[in-house]
Amino acid sequence: MSFDYKFQKLEPAKSFKAVPKDEMYVPGHRTCAGCGPALNYRLVAKAAGPNTILIGPTGCMYVANASYLCTPYAVSWTHCQITNGGAVASGIEAAFKVFARKGKYTGVFPSIIVMAGDGGTIDIGLQAMSAMLYRNHKALFVCYDNESYANTGVQTSPCTPYGANTTFTPPGKAIPEGKVLFPKYVPEMVIGGHPALKYVATTTVAHPLDLTNKVRKALSYEGPTFLDMLCPCPKGWKFDEKLTREMAKLAVETGMWSLFEWEDGVYKYTNVPKTYKPISEYMKNQGRFAHLKAEHIAKMQAFVDGRIAKVKANLAIPVATPK
Repeated sequence: MSFDYKFQKLEPAKSFKAVPKDEMYVPGHRTCAGCGPALNYRLVAKAAGPNTILIGPTGCMYVANASYLCTPYAVSWTHCQITNGGAVASGIEAAFKVFARKGKYTGVFPSIIVMAGDGGTIDIGLQAMSAMLYRNHKALFVCYDNESYANTGVQTSPCTPYGANTTFTPPGKAIPEGKVLFPKYVPEMVIGGHPALKYVATTTVAHPLDLTNKVRKALSYEGPTFLDMLCPCPKGWKFDEKLTREMAKLAVETGMWSLFEWEDGVYKYTNVPKTYKPISEYMKNQGRFAHLKAEHIAKMQAFVDGRIAKVKANLAIPVATPK
């Protein structure tokens, strides 16, 4: 006989005017001007609402949001190590279920959300994230993907694009393109390895209604869910801070990023351009790519063309690494 944990069901918003007005991520933080992850945090927290527990692994959004014993959260929040966001979420979820079954907690089950950077998701934090999803804990794992270890000086991560100039991948005579590796494709890694998982989606900070409704849908599932969110970083990507949303839009318009939902094994793509812009349009305003030559940009275009082919086929197929 199943137990009623009083899980929340969050209705989608038909327009951004219908999104809850109350802010759960408020002024008082120390993020950079134009910070994509900070905007992401605000949108996710607003979509989730007041009955929410946020788990923040070490990273930009921990250091900039929790300085001097102050935080900008109007909901419960806890810090955890960059390695164990999924484990902490698993423990919180399990504790609430035990208390509910024993009658020590009779309220509505809270939304439990891990807010991790790409390093805390798919690199250093991979094992705990994977375990949370595999063990079927009712929690949402959000990757705010700014494509680097930005907190510690903009080092490369597995999500940093080919050709990027980072602290650990500086271009020079020996390696003129800078980073020589192509990025991991996070959603497919998550989908492919977790049979309990029923909902995975991608979005960006330039698509706030899309982001809001994907958060609310993910939190309404009774098991684990995962969202991968592109969050441009002016400091790490080296672009004018007023262009944060424009960078995220261009990522979609060039095919560098795509918006989709994977629900019960079915892919649904949205915001698919009728005609994709060349990848050079995305790269030209980012200083991290300023050193690249035509042959490097062509190599990146070949990689993106592989991603575009996948979107057009609406299938989960591997993207080959250009030679």
